Amino acid sequence: MKLIKTLAAVAISSALLTGCVFESDNDVIPVSEVSVATFNLSFDRFTFEQLVDEMQTTPSAQQALVDGFIANTLSADDKAKAQKIIQIRNVAAIIQSQRPDIILLAEYNNNGTGDDLSALKGFQDNYLSVGQSLNSIDGGDTLSPIHYPFAESYATNTGLMSGLDLNNDGKVNSGPNDAWGFGQYHGQYAFALMSQFKIDNKNTRTFQTFKWKDLPTATNPTIGKEYCKENIDKVPAGMSCGDNWYSDAEWQQLRLSSKNHVDAPVIIPTPSGDQVVHILMSHPTPPVFDTVTENNKLKNRDEIQFWTDYIDGAEFIYDDKGNKGGLADNAKFVIVGDLNADPEAGDGFIETIDTLLKHQRVNQEATNGAYVPTSFGAEYCFPSGECRQDNPHPDRLTSTFGLQVDHAIPSSNLNIVDSGVYWPAPNEAGYLLMNDKRIGKGKGKDISSDHRMVWLKARFN
Repeated sequence: MKLIKTLAAVAISSALLTGCVFESDNDVIPVSEVSVATFNLSFDRFTFEQLVDEMQTTPSAQQALVDGFIANTLSADDKAKAQKIIQIRNVAAIIQSQRPDIILLAEYNNNGTGDDLSALKGFQDNYLSVGQSLNSIDGGDTLSPIHYPFAESYATNTGLMSGLDLNNDGKVNSGPNDAWGFGQYHGQYAFALMSQFKIDNKNTRTFQTFKWKDLPTATNPTIGKEYCKENIDKVPAGMSCGDNWYSDAEWQQLRLSSKNHVDAPVIIPTPSGDQVVHILMSHPTPPVFDTVTENNKLKNRDEIQFWTDYIDGAEFIYDDKGNKGGLADNAKFVIVGDLNADPEAGDGFIETIDTLLKHQRVNQEATNGAYVPTSFGAEYCFPSGECRQDNPHPDRLTSTFGLQVDHAIPSSNLNIVDSGVYWPAPNEAGYLLMNDKRIGKGKGKDISSDHRMVWLKARFN
């Protein structure tokens, strides 16, 4: 697309982030419009190796599995793999259909540190570089391949054992709840970035080790009295209602990010010269699954609050290299991710995401005005009864569970000219990428994802 001339792939890695250059930026054509997207792919596999195997499956081998799935001639193991292949192909079709220039891929597992790019490269070579179909397993309506010259995979706290007893079961490192971020293994639920334009690795900031306690809004979760009444059997031995969930020593060490917070500057070649847009990425923990505390709810709140403080330029913030301070006052940015928070409904602290969406540095046309991302598919999902019924803006939904949790939030100094949620209604092309009863449950993660791609387009002079 915007970048041409293929060179040999180059790998770049460091302790906390690593990435690759699939092509050079040798010849750069200035662009006047750039689209930025966020997409939770739901590639939450049991192991990273499983995802690598699926991504490295060649197109011919993929088709053999899909054909066997349609004919019902596969063994149980091959059928299970075929369903995953179909999911990946459908996700690739969604990306090829919308063709974002820059895209955050959430729930794209890695090896924990992000220095193994085999799954990401396989996705490019065997899926994105091959024309997919808008009709799922039916084929036809082949889309044009898309190539992202630049890709980065980021370190994550998910599955990274803390060496502490964070779930108070009397055991250290006893499972995913003793990790800095919930995960069955280090690298599950990680995220990656793919781009048509150069990602400035040198100036990328990561906040994987930022301590929760260092956020001014942070409070050590307590065992609430209202929870005790209904869940007294779940209060750990030796603890009582009103106790802090974490010991003082644990609270001093706890990390804020359930995955990571990343500020990746992307260099956009525009008619007036290079411009930098900071892609601010995170994937906060969902504000549910709590029992006797509001642990997850509070953490979700503060993982979102971090970005409010960051774009405010807060001096207390420090990154993994020890550099202090937030974002520069005049910086252009887009906050992207499955933030697991809806400003109108759901289980989280609504006021925190609402405050971010209404921040003075945020483009209100894209968060509360004419360019709020919407779709016809979401509108259909709402009255059909497939989605929950408590959101006053059904056209803004981004998930099959009926909430607006996936966000692309641009800065006020970006000129937004278009946006959307990729969610086809039954009468629109691409509907089978979201709903196909022949595959698993026919919707959600079985067919593509339980989240929808959210995108916006900015115009540069």
